[in-house]
Amino acid sequence: MTVGWLTRRWRDYRWCCVGDFAVKRRRSYGTILLDMATHRPIDLLADRAADSLAEWLRAHPGVTIVCRDRAGAYAEGARLGAPGARQVADRWHLWHGLAGYVEKTIRQHRHDLRDPEHDIPESEPDPAGPVNVEQIAIAADIDRVEAQAVVVRIREHYQDVQRLLAHGESISGISRSLRLDRKTVRRFARAATVEELLIKQRDGRPGPLERFKPYLRERWNQGCTTATVLLAEIREQAYTGSYPALTRYLRLFRTVGTAPPATPAPAKVRDVTRWMLQHPDDLDDRERGRLNEILARSSALERLAYHVASFAEMMTGLHGERLDEWITAVEADDFPQLHSFTAGLARDRTAVVNGLTMEHNSGAVEGAVSRLKSVKRSMYGRAKFDLLRKKVLCRV
Repeated sequence: MTVGWLTRRWRDYRWCCVGDFAVKRRRSYGTILLDMATHRPIDLLADRAADSLAEWLRAHPGVTIVCRDRAGAYAEGARLGAPGARQVADRWHLWHGLAGYVEKTIRQHRHDLRDPEHDIPESEPDPAGPVNVEQIAIAADIDRVEAQAVVVRIREHYQDVQRLLAHGESISGISRSLRLDRKTVRRFARAATVEELLIKQRDGRPGPLERFKPYLRERWNQGCTTATVLLAEIREQAYTGSYPALTRYLRLFRTVGTAPPATPAPAKVRDVTRWMLQHPDDLDDRERGRLNEILARSSALERLAYHVASFAEMMTGLHGERLDEWITAVEADDFPQLHSFTAGLARDRTAVVNGLTMEHNSGAVEGAVSRLKSVKRSMYGRAKFDLLRKKVLCRV
Protein backbone atom coordinates (compact mmCIF):
# COMPACT_ATOMS: atom_id res chain seq x y z
CA MET A 1 0.00 0.00 0.00
CA THR A 2 1.46 3.35 -1.00
CA VAL A 3 1.03 6.72 0.60
CA GLY A 4 -0.17 8.15 -2.69
CA TRP A 5 -3.10 5.71 -2.70
CA LEU A 6 -4.03 6.80 0.83
CA THR A 7 -3.99 10.51 0.07
CA ARG A 8 -6.02 9.94 -3.10
CA ARG A 9 -8.57 7.91 -1.15
CA TRP A 10 -9.10 10.74 1.33
CA ARG A 11 -8.70 13.71 -0.95
CA ASP A 12 -12.44 14.54 -0.94
CA TYR A 13 -13.05 15.91 2.56
CA ARG A 14 -14.18 19.27 3.86
CA TRP A 15 -13.03 19.57 7.47
CA CYS A 16 -9.48 19.16 8.72
CA CYS A 17 -7.57 19.63 11.98
CA VAL A 18 -4.02 20.94 12.03
CA GLY A 19 -1.51 20.38 14.84
CA ASP A 20 2.21 20.08 15.38
CA PHE A 21 4.41 17.31 16.76
CA ALA A 22 8.08 17.02 17.64
CA VAL A 23 10.27 15.27 15.10
CA LYS A 24 13.24 15.97 17.36
CA ARG A 25 12.17 17.61 20.57
CA ARG A 26 13.21 21.27 20.87
CA ARG A 27 14.95 21.04 17.49
CA SER A 28 12.52 20.30 14.69
CA TYR A 29 8.75 19.99 14.46
CA GLY A 30 6.32 18.70 11.86
CA THR A 31 2.62 19.12 11.11
CA ILE A 32 -0.11 16.50 11.25
CA LEU A 33 -3.44 16.92 9.48
CA LEU A 34 -6.58 15.00 10.43
CA ASP A 35 -9.96 14.49 8.81
CA MET A 36 -12.39 15.86 11.41
CA ALA A 37 -15.16 13.57 10.18
CA THR A 38 -13.22 10.32 10.70
CA HIS A 39 -10.43 11.49 13.09
CA ARG A 40 -7.91 9.79 10.80
CA PRO A 41 -4.54 11.25 9.78
CA ILE A 42 -4.59 12.68 6.26
CA ASP A 43 -0.99 13.72 5.85
CA LEU A 44 2.21 14.69 7.63
CA LEU A 45 4.33 17.72 6.72
CA ALA A 46 8.04 17.93 7.48
CA ASP A 47 7.78 21.35 9.17
CA ARG A 48 5.20 23.71 10.65
CA ALA A 49 5.78 26.64 8.31
CA ALA A 50 2.95 28.66 6.83
CA ASP A 51 4.12 28.05 3.25
CA SER A 52 4.02 24.26 3.66
CA LEU A 53 0.46 24.30 4.99
CA ALA A 54 -0.64 26.78 2.30
CA GLU A 55 0.82 24.58 -0.45
CA TRP A 56 -0.96 21.53 0.94
CA LEU A 57 -4.31 23.34 1.15
CA ARG A 58 -3.98 24.58 -2.43
CA ALA A 59 -3.58 20.97 -3.51
CA HIS A 60 -6.81 20.11 -1.63
CA PRO A 61 -9.28 22.83 -2.62
CA GLY A 62 -12.28 21.09 -1.05
CA VAL A 63 -11.38 22.12 2.51
CA THR A 64 -14.02 24.43 3.99
CA ILE A 65 -13.10 24.35 7.71
CA VAL A 66 -9.62 24.39 9.26
CA CYS A 67 -9.48 23.75 13.00
CA ARG A 68 -6.14 24.80 14.50
CA ASP A 69 -4.34 26.07 17.57
CA ARG A 70 -3.32 29.70 18.07
CA ALA A 71 -0.04 29.40 16.14
CA GLY A 72 0.43 32.30 13.77
CA ALA A 73 2.06 30.11 11.12
CA TYR A 74 -1.03 27.92 10.82
CA ALA A 75 -3.31 30.96 10.69
CA GLU A 76 -1.23 32.48 7.88
CA GLY A 77 -0.98 29.17 6.04
CA ALA A 78 -4.73 28.64 6.15
CA ARG A 79 -5.35 32.21 4.97
CA LEU A 80 -3.00 31.84 2.00
CA GLY A 81 -3.87 28.26 1.01
CA ALA A 82 -7.63 28.26 1.63
CA PRO A 83 -8.85 31.88 1.77
CA GLY A 84 -12.47 30.76 1.54
CA ALA A 85 -12.24 28.26 4.41
CA ARG A 86 -13.44 29.07 7.92
CA GLN A 87 -10.70 28.97 10.53
CA VAL A 88 -11.66 27.65 13.96
CA ALA A 89 -9.46 28.30 17.01
CA ASP A 90 -9.40 25.29 19.30
CA ARG A 91 -11.11 25.92 22.66
CA TRP A 92 -8.58 23.98 24.72
CA HIS A 93 -5.77 26.15 23.40
CA LEU A 94 -7.82 29.25 24.18
CA TRP A 95 -8.33 28.09 27.76
CA HIS A 96 -4.67 27.06 28.08
CA GLY A 97 -3.57 30.47 26.86
CA LEU A 98 -5.88 32.21 29.32
CA ALA A 99 -4.51 30.05 32.15
CA GLY A 100 -0.97 31.25 31.49
CA TYR A 101 -1.96 34.91 31.64
CA VAL A 102 -4.08 34.33 34.74
CA GLU A 103 -1.07 32.83 36.53
CA LYS A 104 1.07 35.83 35.55
CA THR A 105 -1.61 38.20 36.85
CA ILE A 106 -1.84 36.35 40.16
CA ARG A 107 1.94 36.51 40.48
CA GLN A 108 1.74 40.28 40.17
CA HIS A 109 -0.74 40.29 43.08
CA ARG A 110 1.02 37.57 45.08
CA HIS A 111 1.17 39.82 48.16
CA ASP A 112 -2.62 39.52 48.40
CA LEU A 113 -2.22 35.77 48.98
CA ARG A 114 -0.67 36.29 52.40
CA ASP A 115 -2.78 37.16 55.40
CA PRO A 116 -1.95 40.81 56.28
CA GLU A 117 -1.62 39.84 59.93
CA HIS A 118 1.44 37.73 59.08
CA ASP A 119 3.07 40.13 56.61
CA ILE A 120 6.21 42.17 57.19
CA PRO A 121 5.52 45.83 58.06
CA GLU A 122 7.08 48.50 55.87
CA SER A 123 8.40 50.44 58.89
CA GLU A 124 11.53 49.42 60.70
CA PRO A 125 10.91 47.36 63.88
CA ASP A 126 11.63 48.93 67.26
CA PRO A 127 14.90 47.46 68.59
CA ALA A 128 13.67 47.90 72.15
CA GLY A 129 10.33 46.21 71.47
CA PRO A 130 9.48 42.51 71.55
CA VAL A 131 10.93 40.24 68.88
CA ASN A 132 8.45 39.20 66.21
CA VAL A 133 9.76 35.75 65.36
CA GLU A 134 7.34 35.21 62.50
CA GLN A 135 8.47 38.36 60.71
CA ILE A 136 12.10 37.35 61.24
CA ALA A 137 11.36 33.94 59.69
CA ILE A 138 9.69 35.54 56.66
CA ALA A 139 12.60 37.95 56.23
CA ALA A 140 15.05 35.04 56.46
CA ASP A 141 13.18 33.20 53.68
CA ILE A 142 13.36 36.31 51.49
CA ASP A 143 17.10 36.69 52.15
CA ARG A 144 17.63 33.02 51.29
CA VAL A 145 15.86 33.42 47.94
CA GLU A 146 17.75 36.63 47.13
CA ALA A 147 21.06 34.85 47.76
CA GLN A 148 20.33 32.07 45.28
CA ALA A 149 22.70 31.91 42.32
CA VAL A 150 19.86 32.05 39.79
CA VAL A 151 18.49 35.28 41.33
CA VAL A 152 21.94 36.90 41.31
CA ARG A 153 22.44 35.82 37.69
CA ILE A 154 19.07 37.24 36.61
CA ARG A 155 19.90 40.59 38.20
CA GLU A 156 23.29 40.72 36.47
CA HIS A 157 21.88 39.77 33.07
CA TYR A 158 19.07 42.31 33.40
CA GLN A 159 21.56 45.10 34.10
CA ASP A 160 23.74 44.02 31.16
CA VAL A 161 20.79 43.84 28.74
CA GLN A 162 19.43 47.23 29.77
CA ARG A 163 22.90 48.79 29.53
CA LEU A 164 23.46 47.47 26.00
CA LEU A 165 19.97 48.54 24.93
CA ALA A 166 20.74 52.05 26.15
CA HIS A 167 23.82 52.04 23.90
CA GLY A 168 21.69 51.16 20.87
CA GLU A 169 22.50 47.45 20.60
CA SER A 170 20.01 45.18 18.86
CA ILE A 171 18.44 42.07 20.39
CA SER A 172 20.56 39.85 18.15
CA GLY A 173 23.71 41.75 19.02
CA ILE A 174 23.04 41.48 22.74
CA SER A 175 22.33 37.79 22.33
CA ARG A 176 25.73 37.26 20.73
CA SER A 177 27.57 39.48 23.21
CA LEU A 178 26.10 37.89 26.35
CA ARG A 179 25.72 34.39 24.85
CA LEU A 180 22.04 34.31 25.75
CA ASP A 181 19.12 33.03 23.73
CA ARG A 182 17.32 35.74 21.75
CA LYS A 183 14.04 34.90 23.50
CA THR A 184 15.71 35.40 26.87
CA VAL A 185 17.18 38.73 25.80
CA ARG A 186 13.81 39.87 24.46
CA ARG A 187 12.13 38.95 27.74
CA PHE A 188 14.74 40.88 29.73
CA ALA A 189 14.39 43.85 27.38
CA ARG A 190 10.62 44.01 27.71
CA ALA A 191 10.63 43.81 31.52
CA ALA A 192 10.05 47.24 33.09
CA THR A 193 11.92 46.20 36.26
CA VAL A 194 13.97 43.22 37.35
CA GLU A 195 11.27 42.39 39.89
CA GLU A 196 9.05 41.16 37.05
CA LEU A 197 11.68 38.54 36.20
CA LEU A 198 12.12 37.37 39.79
CA ILE A 199 8.48 36.63 40.56
CA LYS A 200 8.75 32.98 39.56
CA GLN A 201 11.91 32.38 41.61
CA ARG A 202 10.41 34.00 44.70
CA ASP A 203 7.29 31.92 44.42
CA GLY A 204 9.08 28.77 43.35
CA ARG A 205 7.83 25.25 43.81
CA PRO A 206 7.56 24.25 47.48
CA GLY A 207 10.33 22.02 48.76
CA PRO A 208 9.76 18.70 50.53
CA LEU A 209 9.98 20.44 53.93
CA GLU A 210 7.29 23.04 53.19
CA ARG A 211 4.23 21.15 54.39
CA PHE A 212 5.96 20.07 57.60
CA LYS A 213 6.92 23.59 58.75
CA PRO A 214 3.76 24.23 60.82
CA TYR A 215 4.31 20.91 62.60
CA LEU A 216 8.00 21.69 63.25
CA ARG A 217 7.13 25.10 64.69
CA GLU A 218 4.54 23.56 66.96
CA ARG A 219 6.93 20.84 68.22
CA TRP A 220 9.75 23.36 68.74
CA ASN A 221 7.53 25.59 70.86
CA GLN A 222 6.55 22.49 72.86
CA GLY A 223 10.18 22.04 73.80
CA CYS A 224 11.38 19.45 71.25
CA THR A 225 14.52 21.09 69.79
CA THR A 226 16.56 18.02 68.79
CA ALA A 227 16.91 17.85 65.02
CA THR A 228 17.29 14.07 64.87
CA VAL A 229 14.10 13.55 66.87
CA LEU A 230 12.17 15.96 64.67
CA LEU A 231 13.58 14.28 61.58
CA ALA A 232 12.36 10.87 62.77
CA GLU A 233 8.90 12.29 63.47
CA ILE A 234 8.44 13.88 60.06
CA ARG A 235 9.97 10.82 58.37
CA GLU A 236 7.02 8.88 59.77
CA GLN A 237 4.79 11.45 58.07
CA ALA A 238 6.39 10.75 54.65
CA TYR A 239 9.06 13.48 54.66
CA THR A 240 11.46 12.70 51.80
CA GLY A 241 13.89 15.61 52.16
CA SER A 242 17.39 15.66 53.64
CA TYR A 243 18.68 16.20 57.17
CA PRO A 244 20.73 19.32 56.22
CA ALA A 245 17.57 20.97 54.86
CA LEU A 246 15.93 20.46 58.24
CA THR A 247 18.90 21.80 60.21
CA ARG A 248 19.06 24.91 58.00
CA TYR A 249 15.41 25.61 58.76
CA LEU A 250 15.91 25.10 62.51
CA ARG A 251 19.05 27.24 62.68
CA LEU A 252 17.03 30.46 62.87
CA PHE A 253 15.01 29.11 65.79
CA ARG A 254 18.19 28.34 67.70
CA THR A 255 19.48 31.86 67.07
CA VAL A 256 16.29 33.59 68.21
CA GLY A 257 15.48 31.06 70.92
CA THR A 258 11.93 30.31 69.82
CA ALA A 259 9.90 29.45 66.73
CA PRO A 260 7.10 31.48 65.13
CA PRO A 261 3.57 30.19 65.73
CA ALA A 262 2.32 27.41 63.50
CA THR A 263 0.33 29.68 61.20
CA PRO A 264 -0.81 28.30 57.82
CA ALA A 265 1.52 29.05 54.95
CA PRO A 266 0.22 31.46 52.29
CA ALA A 267 -1.32 29.84 49.25
CA LYS A 268 0.98 29.30 46.29
CA VAL A 269 0.35 31.07 43.01
CA ARG A 270 0.00 27.75 41.20
CA ASP A 271 -2.62 26.56 43.68
CA VAL A 272 -4.67 29.76 43.45
CA THR A 273 -4.47 29.59 39.66
CA ARG A 274 -5.77 26.03 39.70
CA TRP A 275 -8.59 26.89 42.11
CA MET A 276 -9.62 29.85 39.98
CA LEU A 277 -9.61 27.85 36.74
CA GLN A 278 -11.46 24.83 38.10
CA HIS A 279 -15.23 24.59 38.30
CA PRO A 280 -16.31 25.51 41.87
CA ASP A 281 -18.08 22.17 42.23
CA ASP A 282 -14.76 20.36 41.64
CA LEU A 283 -13.05 22.05 44.61
CA ASP A 284 -13.13 20.54 48.08
CA ASP A 285 -14.27 22.55 51.08
CA ARG A 286 -10.75 23.57 52.13
CA GLU A 287 -9.77 24.81 48.65
CA ARG A 288 -13.06 26.65 48.20
CA GLY A 289 -12.72 28.26 51.61
CA ARG A 290 -9.14 29.45 51.04
CA LEU A 291 -10.02 30.84 47.62
CA ASN A 292 -12.98 32.75 49.05
CA GLU A 293 -10.75 34.21 51.79
CA ILE A 294 -8.26 35.45 49.21
CA LEU A 295 -10.94 36.94 46.98
CA ALA A 296 -12.58 38.62 49.98
CA ARG A 297 -9.44 40.61 50.83
CA SER A 298 -8.30 41.31 47.25
CA SER A 299 -10.63 43.23 44.96
CA ALA A 300 -8.21 42.77 42.05
CA LEU A 301 -8.20 38.97 42.30
CA GLU A 302 -11.97 39.02 42.78
CA ARG A 303 -12.33 40.83 39.44
CA LEU A 304 -9.88 38.40 37.87
CA ALA A 305 -11.93 35.43 39.07
CA TYR A 306 -15.04 37.07 37.62
CA HIS A 307 -13.39 37.42 34.20
CA VAL A 308 -12.22 33.80 34.28
CA ALA A 309 -15.69 32.55 35.18
CA SER A 310 -17.25 34.68 32.44
CA PHE A 311 -14.85 33.29 29.84
CA ALA A 312 -15.52 29.72 31.00
CA GLU A 313 -19.26 30.24 30.70
CA MET A 314 -18.84 31.73 27.24
CA MET A 315 -16.60 28.86 26.12
CA THR A 316 -18.63 25.94 27.51
CA GLY A 317 -21.93 27.43 26.38
CA LEU A 318 -20.62 28.24 22.88
CA HIS A 319 -21.54 31.92 23.19
CA GLY A 320 -19.00 33.40 20.83
CA GLU A 321 -21.16 36.48 20.35
CA ARG A 322 -20.13 37.59 23.88
CA LEU A 323 -16.43 37.82 23.03
CA ASP A 324 -16.35 41.58 22.30
CA GLU A 325 -18.24 42.32 25.51
CA TRP A 326 -15.80 40.17 27.51
CA ILE A 327 -12.76 41.87 25.95
CA THR A 328 -14.20 45.31 26.76
CA ALA A 329 -14.79 44.31 30.40
CA VAL A 330 -11.24 42.96 30.79
CA GLU A 331 -9.62 46.01 29.23
CA ALA A 332 -11.54 48.25 31.62
CA ASP A 333 -9.56 46.72 34.53
CA ASP A 334 -5.89 47.21 35.30
CA PHE A 335 -4.64 43.77 34.21
CA PRO A 336 -1.71 44.30 31.79
CA GLN A 337 -1.13 40.57 31.38
CA LEU A 338 -4.74 39.91 30.44
CA HIS A 339 -4.60 42.86 28.07
CA SER A 340 -1.92 40.98 26.13
CA PHE A 341 -4.27 38.01 25.93
CA THR A 342 -7.19 40.11 24.70
CA ALA A 343 -4.95 41.77 22.11
CA GLY A 344 -4.13 38.32 20.73
CA LEU A 345 -7.83 37.42 20.65
CA ALA A 346 -8.61 40.63 18.76
CA ARG A 347 -5.95 39.89 16.12
CA ASP A 348 -7.42 36.41 15.59
CA ARG A 349 -11.01 37.45 16.25
CA THR A 350 -12.78 35.58 13.46
CA ALA A 351 -11.18 32.22 14.30
CA VAL A 352 -11.74 32.75 18.04
CA VAL A 353 -15.42 33.57 17.55
CA ASN A 354 -15.79 30.46 15.39
CA GLY A 355 -14.07 28.39 18.06
CA LEU A 356 -16.39 29.75 20.75
CA THR A 357 -19.47 29.19 18.58
CA MET A 358 -18.93 26.01 16.55
CA GLU A 359 -18.61 22.52 18.01
CA HIS A 360 -15.39 21.70 16.17
CA ASN A 361 -12.20 21.22 18.20
CA SER A 362 -8.71 19.78 17.84
CA GLY A 363 -9.03 17.11 20.51
CA ALA A 364 -8.51 14.33 17.98
CA VAL A 365 -5.13 15.81 17.06
CA GLU A 366 -3.78 15.21 20.57
CA GLY A 367 -4.77 11.55 20.39
CA ALA A 368 -3.21 11.21 16.94
CA VAL A 369 0.03 12.78 18.18
CA SER A 370 0.13 10.29 21.07
CA ARG A 371 -0.22 7.39 18.62
CA LEU A 372 2.40 8.99 16.38
CA LYS A 373 4.83 8.99 19.31
CA SER A 374 4.46 5.24 19.71
CA VAL A 375 5.26 4.82 16.00
CA LYS A 376 8.35 7.03 16.44
CA ARG A 377 9.55 4.93 19.38
CA SER A 378 9.22 1.73 17.37
CA MET A 379 11.48 3.09 14.60
CA TYR A 380 13.73 5.37 16.65
CA GLY A 381 17.13 5.87 15.02
CA ARG A 382 16.39 3.64 12.03
CA ALA A 383 14.53 5.81 9.55
CA LYS A 384 13.74 9.36 8.46
CA PHE A 385 10.62 11.44 8.10
CA ASP A 386 9.40 9.85 4.88
CA LEU A 387 9.11 6.41 6.50
CA LEU A 388 7.44 7.91 9.58
CA ARG A 389 4.87 9.51 7.29
CA LYS A 390 4.20 6.22 5.52
CA LYS A 391 3.83 4.26 8.76
CA VAL A 392 1.42 6.79 10.28
CA LEU A 393 -0.79 6.95 7.19
CA CYS A 394 -0.72 3.22 6.49
CA ARG A 395 -1.43 2.37 10.13
CA VAL A 396 -5.03 3.56 9.85
